[in-house]
Amino acid sequence: MNPTPAPASVRGAESCVAPLTTTYRRLGALSPNLNLGIAPEDGPTGAAGSAGSTGSAGNSRDAAPAGDDRTGPADAWTDLGELAREPRVLDALLEAEGARCAGNSATGIRPDVVASRMLHRILWATCLLLSGPWYLERRVPRLGPSDVRIGRRDEALQIVVPGGFACLPDDPAASLTGAHVLPDEEALRQELRTAAADQARPLIAALAQRARRGPRALWGMVEDDLVSGIWHLGRATGEEDKAVAAAGELLPKPMAPFPAGAGFRRLHGGDGTAYATRTRAGCCLFYAVSPGEACATCPRVGDADRLARIEAG
Repeated sequence: MNPTPAPASVRGAESCVAPLTTTYRRLGALSPNLNLGIAPEDGPTGAAGSAGSTGSAGNSRDAAPAGDDRTGPADAWTDLGELAREPRVLDALLEAEGARCAGNSATGIRPDVVASRMLHRILWATCLLLSGPWYLERRVPRLGPSDVRIGRRDEALQIVVPGGFACLPDDPAASLTGAHVLPDEEALRQELRTAAADQARPLIAALAQRARRGPRALWGMVEDDLVSGIWHLGRATGEEDKAVAAAGELLPKPMAPFPAGAGFRRLHGGDGTAYATRTRAGCCLFYAVSPGEACATCPRVGDADRLARIEAG
C-alpha cells in the first residue's frame, strides 16, 4: 500500500486515475449501499481546518453514488488519517453512530457495541475500495489515508481516486504512469492483503480500547469484511461461485494478521442444491443491536437455521 498521495503530475490524463475512476463508478453501481462518491481531483481534503481548495473544483462531492455531480460542504467529511489521529473527530463519529444504532434498537446500546458496529461498517466499506478493483479488474489501488473519506453525519463514503495501482503484466493499463506491474496473481493477492492490513491497522488502534476487544477478534473482523465484500460482488454480478473461489485463493488459510482464512463451505438443500456459507472469524455484534436476530454468518447460527434462511430467500 502506498500511504503517500500521488502528486498532481501523476493524476493527469495518462495516469491510472481515469481507469480507476471508471472502476469505482462501476463499484458504486454494483454496491448502492456503499453510498460512494468520487471527489474532484483537486478538491479539499474534507478534514477540519483544511477545507480550502487547491483548484477550481471548490467543493467535495456530496454523499452520493459514484458519478453523482452534486456538491456539498467540505466539513461533511473526515479522512481515515484524521479519524485515526484525532480523538475529538472519533468522538463525534461515535456519537453519530450511537444515534443511528439507538434508532434501530428498542434497547440501550453499550458504548463498546457502538464502537464495534462503526468499525465493522467502516472496514466493510474501505476494504471494498481495495478488493472491488482487485476482483473486477485485477488491480489493487494504492490508496493513502487521505484518499478515503467518511461522512461525519451519515454513512456515506467518498474517495479521492489515487494516481496508481498494482496490476498484472497483461493489464492493458500496465504502461500508464503510476501502474506498478507485479509478476503474477499471487503477488497481486499479497498486495491486496498488505493494503487491507495497512489500511485497517490505524483504525484498529484508534477503536480497540473503545470496542473492548482483543487483537484476534479485531483482525477477525477485518478478515470477515474483506472476504464478505468480495462475496457480495460475486452475488451482485451473478458470479457467486467465482467470488467464493477468489476469496478462498486470497485467504486460503490463516495468514498474519488475518486469523482464520476465508473458510467457505457448502450447505445442501433438500433438492441437492449447494449453497455457499462461512462462519465469521470475528463478530459484528448485530445481535446486540437487534436482540433475537443474528447475521447469516454468525457463529451463533447453526447450519440448519442458515439453510432455512437461504432457502426462504
